[in-house]
Amino acid sequence: MLKRGVLYRTGIILLLQAIWLFCALSARADDAVVRADILRLAHDDPAVRREAVMALAKTGDQRLEDFLESYRMGSIYIWKGRPVLCERTIMDEEMNELAPLSDPLTRRPLMNNGRQVVVPVAELTGISPTRRERRLAGRAKFLLRLSSPDAAMRLSGAKKAGDPPGIVEAVELLRELSENDPDRKVRYTARESLLLLRLNERTAGPEAEDRLAVVRELGEMKSMRALPRLRELLREITGKDHGAEGFAARPLRTARGLVRSHGAPAADSAEQVYRRAIRQIEIHQGFVDYFGSIFQGFSLGSILILMALGLAITFGLMGVINMAHGELMMIGAYTTFEIQRLAGHTPDNPSDWYYMLALPAAFLSSALVGYLIEVLVVRHLYRRPVESLLATWGVGLILIQLVRLRYGDNIGVNAPSWARGGIEVMQDIVLPYGRCFIIVLCAFCVLLIYYLMKRTGLGLRMRATMQNRDMAASLGVNTGRVDRYTFAFGSGIAGIAGYAWTLIGGVTPDMGQTNFIVDSFLVVVTGGVGELLGVIFSGLGIGVLTKVLEPATIGSFTVGAIWAKVLLLLVIVTFIQFKPAGLFAPRGRLADE
Repeated sequence: MLKRGVLYRTGIILLLQAIWLFCALSARADDAVVRADILRLAHDDPAVRREAVMALAKTGDQRLEDFLESYRMGSIYIWKGRPVLCERTIMDEEMNELAPLSDPLTRRPLMNNGRQVVVPVAELTGISPTRRERRLAGRAKFLLRLSSPDAAMRLSGAKKAGDPPGIVEAVELLRELSENDPDRKVRYTARESLLLLRLNERTAGPEAEDRLAVVRELGEMKSMRALPRLRELLREITGKDHGAEGFAARPLRTARGLVRSHGAPAADSAEQVYRRAIRQIEIHQGFVDYFGSIFQGFSLGSILILMALGLAITFGLMGVINMAHGELMMIGAYTTFEIQRLAGHTPDNPSDWYYMLALPAAFLSSALVGYLIEVLVVRHLYRRPVESLLATWGVGLILIQLVRLRYGDNIGVNAPSWARGGIEVMQDIVLPYGRCFIIVLCAFCVLLIYYLMKRTGLGLRMRATMQNRDMAASLGVNTGRVDRYTFAFGSGIAGIAGYAWTLIGGVTPDMGQTNFIVDSFLVVVTGGVGELLGVIFSGLGIGVLTKVLEPATIGSFTVGAIWAKVLLLLVIVTFIQFKPAGLFAPRGRLADE
């Protein structure tokens, strides 16, 4: 039995070695084919050189993207019958020009006895592409992506192939992708690019039947990439009706003659086809934009909820108007920046773990600053809202200037790699991962606060102190300590808002005071002072309404960000006229005021 087991393991090892050897030989064979095609670039026949470029493009080898760029720049040479890369030359002590050589595929230096091979420039035979071949090589870089095993690369190549001026050499590969690619988005984009390439053909007028069939299909596909081109072609049709000349003017006059001779509405039918396709795409584009505005409103509303949750605690439950609340948000954002610097995170060298570590750090740093504000300033101003407003406003200005002295006016926080990109839930409707994370984070914080306030002893003491301080003190509650912890907790939630904002917005010293403090108070007042449920409803409502109003148009007038704020304020003032207590009546220390 032991001998049989040994033989079995030996057989498995030999099989794995054979598989490895086969893969290695296959890779070497592929490299040999690629290098043979590279040698053909030095052929005397231009047709052979162009055929070699296309053969390289169809390999899907991503190493060739850099190679083709070097080929375009004239950095590829032949040395002793093999292709080499030389991007610079050097001079020796006798002023002889020498060329350090590298491998054109791997771009690693060619080594001999542990040193890079350096030869006289005279030993190299240059490969000098013509202008046409350089253009072909530039397009071939994108054709490479069409044969890539990575779906994202194929998608990028398929999109580029159809964008103006188009890559006609990609038609065969695009057709294969549109029919057989396993990724639905790649199939759609490849088909769309094929139609765009056909649409750009100038062999017939805009009203030719084959082109009209393309227009109809693009309309049915709701291709937003085709919209500018369709509008341009429609202008050509309608312009020629008024005497303008263009590449299809003569076919259009021929069609008009057919209308008079046979009564067939050729020109009118062409215009209707274009208008119908444009209308289909515009309706789809409007839906996509509206859905995008709604989703952006939810993510903005989530930020406002996180900000307003802290205000609902400090203002709604404690009766303190904390005008430095925006600066507590700013501290959370700058803490995230500092954690990023400590982790050494950059887009080229990602350290995604830093963002998870920044979450508790942002909360604790803002909570600590809030604790100090309560101890040094706020605890002397309870039941004096006007004085607390002025004092905390001054504290906010001090914090802004301190941060500006340390960091300047603007910094950049690089999002973790997992927060880039998005998920396409419907055609052209992409939900960014960063905004999805913000919404999930907001929901988690809301549930955490609800649990803390309703299910823990600390939450019970907090509610008792806020509702009746004297009664809570007579029952043995340390109300001063509860005040400090409550204020620090509300400040920490603001820090989490700043942490989340780094995924979608810029970080500046006055970010909280400029962009969020007023909106946060509006959320608290509209939802009902001190009511967490009201904060949720009003925060989402104000966030969505803001993002819906900003791109809205009235005639030729676009509302924009400033007028959206004005209209939003008018809506809230009108609402408060009818419901002065907000969506939910306040409770706590302000309930009787």
